[in-house]
Amino acid sequence: MDGFAEQDLGSLSGRRILLIIAGGIAAYKSLDLIRRLRAAGAEVRPIMTAGAQAFVTPLAVGALAADKVFTDLFSREDEQDVGHIRLARDCDLVLVAPVTADLMAKMAHGLADDLASTVLLATDRPVLIAPAMNPVMWAKAPTQRNLMQLKADGIHVVGPGIGEMAEAGERGEGRMSEPAEIAAAAAALLRPAGAGDARRDRPLAGRRAIVTSGPTHEPIDPVRYIANRSSGRQGHAIAAALAELGADVTLVSGPVTLADPAGVTVHHVETAREMLDAVLAALPADIAVMVAAVADWRVDTAAGEKIKKKAGEGAPLLSLTENPDILKTIGHHAQRPAMVVGFAAETQSVLDNGRAKLASKGADLIVANDVSAGTGIMGGPRNQVAILSAAGVEHWPELDKSAVADRLARLIAQRLSPAPGQEASAAQDA
Repeated sequence: MDGFAEQDLGSLSGRRILLIIAGGIAAYKSLDLIRRLRAAGAEVRPIMTAGAQAFVTPLAVGALAADKVFTDLFSREDEQDVGHIRLARDCDLVLVAPVTADLMAKMAHGLADDLASTVLLATDRPVLIAPAMNPVMWAKAPTQRNLMQLKADGIHVVGPGIGEMAEAGERGEGRMSEPAEIAAAAAALLRPAGAGDARRDRPLAGRRAIVTSGPTHEPIDPVRYIANRSSGRQGHAIAAALAELGADVTLVSGPVTLADPAGVTVHHVETAREMLDAVLAALPADIAVMVAAVADWRVDTAAGEKIKKKAGEGAPLLSLTENPDILKTIGHHAQRPAMVVGFAAETQSVLDNGRAKLASKGADLIVANDVSAGTGIMGGPRNQVAILSAAGVEHWPELDKSAVADRLARLIAQRLSPAPGQEASAAQDA
């Protein structure tokens, strides 16, 4: 949701926001968030978890919200008319800020053991969450797996950002977005729909997409292989983002430690040749996004047994042969998808090398980035890319990889012509 902080808040006027405040030091930011939402004309009804009350008081929250603060699922007064259902439905948006790792896990698995989690399970309104937690907790596989599940379930996410943590000496990704950015994200979700906007939330409905992700492993012998540092985070995030926009996504994944994105068909492969076979088997498709960091070479003939080191004989000579170029194959294929996107991970002359790929691979877009040592991009949680096309180059700011995925998925939707049965293109509506 990059850029929301620059949008106006007019769509919040007269809207009813159910604000759930979970436990965590970032809960203090909820006070400023309430102030901003009310200044924009929104009504704010707060729910506080037991953990939230350890950081900010219901008295302060209620004073700023000018409304009652709800805290107890089993309140005799509030539940006499099934209050948790009323809270879940009597609003235009459910906003969770901050959302903790614990509450994200409850949401992802459908747990409902307190007022906040029960309301979240019972609501049929849009839900926006603003994560806040220690960087190690945010980066852990269970949290990222829950995040992908929530996105696949239609939950909207703003942040987190990178910055200093409450703990001394802790810095990284996990800092809750600032209240202005969260308010702007809420405003964007509540902006009145115009003509054609009914399908804007799923502009890729009816489309088929193929995404490749992760590295490939090219065997040298039964225990060794040629590989690279790709984590698959960007490719997996793009697959999830395309699915969220309605596409029927096939993800061809090399060896990664990530969970499969929810709502996506996944084929696990090891080598470049296996990846190419899986991609070709997934044709025809409307979209191909070739994100995987495919090894350029493989050993001509892999050894059937472990190559043993022998004193005095020196290192063995490895004869390498070129792997298939999957992007070029798809870009020039007889069943070429309408939109072909490639990635150029470079350490020098990033734009020049990206332009060369655009010309030779048959791609519509090349997403170029600098993966030099020290950038932390290869295998890390964030990315900074340039989008190359026949029209020129567009530089994007540094974003977390899920935000890059969301922006790229929407760019793809804008550039595609309508799917069968749709009346106008997403690009015309944008």
